[in-house]
Amino acid sequence: MKLSTKGEYGVRAMFDLAQHHGQGPISLKSIAERQGISEHYLEQLVAGLRKAGLLKSVRGAQGGYTLAREPDDIKIGEIIRILEGPIAPVECVSEEEGDKCTRFNKCVAKNIWAKVRDSISGVLDSITLADMLKEAEEVKKAEG
Repeated sequence: MKLSTKGEYGVRAMFDLAQHHGQGPISLKSIAERQGISEHYLEQLVAGLRKAGLLKSVRGAQGGYTLAREPDDIKIGEIIRILEGPIAPVECVSEEEGDKCTRFNKCVAKNIWAKVRDSISGVLDSITLADMLKEAEEVKKAEG
């Protein structure tokens, strides 16, 4: 399973917002500049995140985006699912599609793919934006 730039950039943008959580609305332009992401592409990503309830938007000259929930309440798995869709190495074990395959009931390989899916989901669902903030702080301390 390979994530597209949607998932990668979406996590980076949400992490950026988590770093500035509580400082008021953050403009897409500033996020785009700090993260090296096209502002136009970022607009597309935040639209989905806002619609899903992870972001709030504030209009006006001092407008921008804020996290809709606390960083410790937003899991990376949520972000990935919103932007990329269900987490699954193959269609037959998709969290949404399930048993559409005609071989589903007799396929031995599906168990392997389900374990891969569950492992990936377990990791992504165990990490929050707050965890990323802690890790970034540790990296910063280690660098001096």
